[in-house]
Amino acid sequence: MSFLSSGVAVVTGAGSGIGRALAERLAAAGSALALADVDEAGLQQTAQFLDKTGALVTTHVVDVAKEDRVKAFAADAHARHGRVTLLINNAGVALHGNFEEISLDDFRWLMDVNFWGAVYGVRYFLPLLEREPRAHIVNLSSVFGLVAPPGQAAYAASKFAVRGFTEALRHELEGSRVGVSCVHPGGIRTSIARHARLGERTPPERQEESVARFERLARTPPEAAAARILRGVAQDESRILIGVDAYQIDVLQRLRPASYWKPLAKKLEQVAASQAAAAKEAGKQSTVAKR
Repeated sequence: MSFLSSGVAVVTGAGSGIGRALAERLAAAGSALALADVDEAGLQQTAQFLDKTGALVTTHVVDVAKEDRVKAFAADAHARHGRVTLLINNAGVALHGNFEEISLDDFRWLMDVNFWGAVYGVRYFLPLLEREPRAHIVNLSSVFGLVAPPGQAAYAASKFAVRGFTEALRHELEGSRVGVSCVHPGGIRTSIARHARLGERTPPERQEESVARFERLARTPPEAAAARILRGVAQDESRILIGVDAYQIDVLQRLRPASYWKPLAKKLEQVAASQAAAAKEAGKQSTVAKR
């Protein structure tokens, strides 16, 4: 962990979920941190969790969809830390609704955060990273940057875009001192689905259905995701898959690139049904125990 423990890490979306878990793990390793999130309360909570580590932590309220805010963030992080060795573009949002149910403004909003937020981060932090003996960029894509399910037109478009941008960037920086990793998490137990925006014409009941489905399928805790990401960075991995589901989806889309959805949808339904049955049984056992 020497590279990670002796540098300055920038993490966006650090107010919760994977971003918070990354911050906690990096701070415990000895890294200094510049943490950003649009959610000021969540960001401050993350910072409070890190107090006991003794790490140098600065917090920055940033909307990564705004280029000027990201540019100012890079300047502020440099001014307060003097250097940056690791950039993790983790901030992301989600959207409920099929393509015909979401507005173009909904679509633009999501792309601005998920895709342009990563582009702005690289644009303004890369000059700082290039000054270091060793540095690294991590961009968060998704398994929906490998496959594109119905109901995820905007999200999948953003994550495929992040993947393409990251892979091209890695090829351009090959041989330099800046490594590049693209991360494809499977179902991670975060609040992204519960906090997702409801599309302009999406029926409200669809939101609860989507949230319940996500929570049944999301298996991996954010702490495990953070550990896997940082292990991948330490080993300079170009592609980082997180969770058994991510590996299974990756294999399926390689074997059936034009027809993966039907078998994948069937498998997801089976898993969701199994999880629901297990939860129901656990509820029965809890009721019996209370008696």
